[in-house]
Amino acid sequence: KFLGTVKFGNDQIAPILGYVDLVQGAVTIKRVYYVEGLNHNLFSVRQFCDADLEVAFRKSTCFIRDLRGNDLLTGSRGSDLYSITLQSTSSPNPICLMAKVTSSDIVVGLPKLKFVKDHLCSSCELGKAKRKSFHTKLTLSSKRRLHLLHMDLCGPMRVASINGKRYVLVIVDDYSRYTLTHFLRSKDEAPEVLIDFLRLV
Repeated sequence: KFLGTVKFGNDQIAPILGYVDLVQGAVTIKRVYYVEGLNHNLFSVRQFCDADLEVAFRKSTCFIRDLRGNDLLTGSRGSDLYSITLQSTSSPNPICLMAKVTSSDIVVGLPKLKFVKDHLCSSCELGKAKRKSFHTKLTLSSKRRLHLLHMDLCGPMRVASINGKRYVLVIVDDYSRYTLTHFLRSKDEAPEVLIDFLRLV
């Protein structure tokens, strides 16, 4: 389906491949076009004015306000263009929005987009974040080998080993960080393994 074209300041024309309504905080931008080959998100001043919003340009900033004078979106001036950073609002990155609408077929006619690592929105980034690792201790808890041991028994594992073992007993010496790993068929083998280990030391 032909949706039209967009003409740029350098007289180039590009086809519109699809559109979606974009909600940015209190602002709903109707018919946000996906234009083939366009590497930047451009906004239409006319479209904001048609939605009863005020667009004001200053020397280094621009504002989009409602009729009460509340700032809804703000932008800054680069060299010759004013840009609004959508990431600074509470909504996700437009690339994430486009990927969501294309994957769920909400909008027809858009190419299938995939996430690229450097285009993660803040919400996606937080969702994939891992807990910070613990700081390295500067002073040791123990003064000699085998004075303090850390042990962990985990299992049962979903898949058994070749020998049919589903549990893992890990023993770590706090001083040397020497680690012993024992594979067990059942939990009740753990006390026997610990007694054998203590006899060795």
